[in-house]
Amino acid sequence: MNATYTAIAKLFHWGMALVFAGLIALGFVMTDMPLSPEKLQYYAWHKWAGVSVFVLVWLRLVWRVLNPPPVYPRTMSPLLQGVAHLGHAALYGLMVVIPVSGWLLSSAKGVPTVWFGVLPLPDLLEKDKELGHLLQEVHEALNFLLLFLLAGHVAAALKHHCIDKDDILKRMLPTRSVTLKDNT
Repeated sequence: MNATYTAIAKLFHWGMALVFAGLIALGFVMTDMPLSPEKLQYYAWHKWAGVSVFVLVWLRLVWRVLNPPPVYPRTMSPLLQGVAHLGHAALYGLMVVIPVSGWLLSSAKGVPTVWFGVLPLPDLLEKDKELGHLLQEVHEALNFLLLFLLAGHVAAALKHHCIDKDDILKRMLPTRSVTLKDNT
């Protein structure tokens, strides 16, 4: 029985956490900028990273299926385990849906998505200004939902570490080894 996540799972977790932090920060910065070449470059970077997240989340999901996560400690109630599973499912769902909503938004606004400035991706929708505005609102709302869930995710990890004193947080840390004491 695995007591800790694999090194690859940890790399996916922390790497994507950094990418999401950058994407969200860039999203806040670029939307408030006046139209300029710099703003257009920021949008291009944001879209490149968004497409990359979409690809990485599928790789991460395949890895997770092939390398199941460690079981929860027996001290964790079935209700809390269910909430944790729902929270993780929601996070994974948003990691898929948010990039798609951005791609739809770009398509509806008539702005092509070109991954790393090299690979043009097909438009998913015809140009439609009103739909583009609606999809922008949806994209923003989904990102705020992601921020809310991420805050809950971090709070739960800290609760496990500081209050419950179990190994839930330790097993995802990059260099920590975890014993099976809390998982038996």
